[in-house]
Amino acid sequence: MVSASAFQIDLPQSLVERVRRGDAIAFEQVYRRFERPVYTLALRMLGDAEAARDTLHDAMLKAYQRAHQFRGDAPFWAWLRQIALNEVLMRLRIGERFIVSMESAGLDADAFADDAPAPWAHADARALEHALAQLPAITRSVLWLYHVEGYTHPEIAAAMRKTTSFSKSQLARGIARLRAILDPEIVEPETEVESCPLPTS
Repeated sequence: MVSASAFQIDLPQSLVERVRRGDAIAFEQVYRRFERPVYTLALRMLGDAEAARDTLHDAMLKAYQRAHQFRGDAPFWAWLRQIALNEVLMRLRIGERFIVSMESAGLDADAFADDAPAPWAHADARALEHALAQLPAITRSVLWLYHVEGYTHPEIAAAMRKTTSFSKSQLARGIARLRAILDPEIVEPETEVESCPLPTS
């Protein structure tokens, strides 16, 4: 993992204006610059390469179709990232049921401070890939959005239509699970879980 979002790519204002006017050649340049960040976001959250490729295609198509709506209130990369995130979350809502834990199980969402060292700080890349693959999709998504993309808990909660406590508890759960996988000597807290879908409306 990295400490800053790969989406943070500054574009020349002239290029952005051409994209807003529907210039396909200009958008092709945007596509090439953001192809990897969009794909990586989708892959990390969905855990499936084919689904990530489909998300990349659909997100970029929507960005092209809606480029005229970009008003410049935020950087273009942030606007595009939000479109990609919405596409990912739509697939998560349609395709899976998720594990919601900790809040009902009584585990303190602040058990792991947000500013604590990330459990992957010194992990081998292959071991980290293996560990991430073992997390439930929603937990992995919260962890990725918070630690890599830089979203705050309120922002994650709003995107997922959940509470801030939900975001915090999923982050804590993800950190605890990763630490247990990466360091088998750590005993994971036992929690009861319940299945719960993300809302569809």
